[in-house]
Amino acid sequence: MPRVDLVSLTTLLSAAAVAGWVDAVVGGGGLLLLPALLVAAPGVPVATALGTNKLAAIFGTSTAAVTYARRTKLDWAVAGPSAGLAVLTAGLGAALAGAVPAGAYRPVVLVVLVSVAVFVLTRPRLGVVALPQRRTPVRVVAAVAVAGLGIALYDGLIGPGTGTFLVLVFTALVGADFVHGSAMAKVVNAGTNLGALVVFAATGHVWWLLGAAMAVCNVVGAALGARMALRRGAGFVRVVLLVVVLALVGRLGYDQWVAG
Repeated sequence: MPRVDLVSLTTLLSAAAVAGWVDAVVGGGGLLLLPALLVAAPGVPVATALGTNKLAAIFGTSTAAVTYARRTKLDWAVAGPSAGLAVLTAGLGAALAGAVPAGAYRPVVLVVLVSVAVFVLTRPRLGVVALPQRRTPVRVVAAVAVAGLGIALYDGLIGPGTGTFLVLVFTALVGADFVHGSAMAKVVNAGTNLGALVVFAATGHVWWLLGAAMAVCNVVGAALGARMALRRGAGFVRVVLLVVVLALVGRLGYDQWVAG
């Protein structure tokens, strides 16, 4: 691991705490933590930045998942199989990380994110209240497949925005409100982080000491974020979701058309 000066270390630890909070509420904490890692350690391999991020994130998402599980009822019939599949699929994505150039995925992700923003904005009732009538066997299977296969693969390959995508899948497909959708997303996200971390660790792409320090801060942020989401309710989570999606669009748009 390269030497990181005090200012950069402070920035990374602060980013880890904020990322934990964002991830716990609605996902998207990687939007903050990955760029912070890349700036603090110029020239770091993308796989190493991803692996170190996963080490910090797995503790935060696990903390948030436990907090949600203790205070609200989780739909384990959806979250459990999704998380199990996600461990394997995210591991596959991590094994392929670096093989796909950034220019190949940015336009696709941008289109998806803009569609998500429009979808949420044009449906003001989405996720505000639960719609249990949507939870049919076919939709359950679809949600497990999309979350445990498609989104988990994306998380292993790239990462940022995974939690946000998961919340939308569980809200739109099985009718969860935003709080319960976020709770299920944390369980699955813990699975994707575990699968990816195992592969990154096996290939030497984890800075353990730095990642452990960031993990402590990530846990603090995650615990605060989960409690706030439970206390403030679905309306609060909806607002944070829109802010995170728009921030992701801005970041990826900058990378695509400004930074090149």
